[in-house]
Amino acid sequence: MKKPANTERKQGGSSKFKKGVSGNPSGKKPGTRHRITLAMEELLNGEAGTLTRKAIELALEGDLTALRLCLDRICPPRKSRAINIQLPNTKTVIGISNAQAVVVQAVGDGTIIPEEGQILSNILEARRKSVETEELAQRIKTLEEIAEQR
Repeated sequence: MKKPANTERKQGGSSKFKKGVSGNPSGKKPGTRHRITLAMEELLNGEAGTLTRKAIELALEGDLTALRLCLDRICPPRKSRAINIQLPNTKTVIGISNAQAVVVQAVGDGTIIPEEGQILSNILEARRKSVETEELAQRIKTLEEIAEQR
């Protein structure tokens, strides 16, 4: 099999494009929009009202996709909500452990959904690390004071 004539030149590193060097080092200007987005906006320009009306008509006729589209615009799914469960005091590691048990129980009872339980568990885990760090710092301080007294 014969190699193309310019293979050696490309592999030899004498290409006009240097590895790791961008043709536009500063990147796109802030606010620059993608050409496809601009093209879609141009196509839809002035038609938004008509398209919205048609989607509503289709939804009213029973088109489930159109209905979902309309409902998603009227009442979008919530990203998160306030969680109202009573947690014990989390100033100690034991309190945090008890709080974790409350979270597990709330998920089991259906009071909160598993994703919310996971979020609460992550928060409690961060709290546990913080409390342990405080306790370790206090222990070290106490040991250093004892060592100084001797």
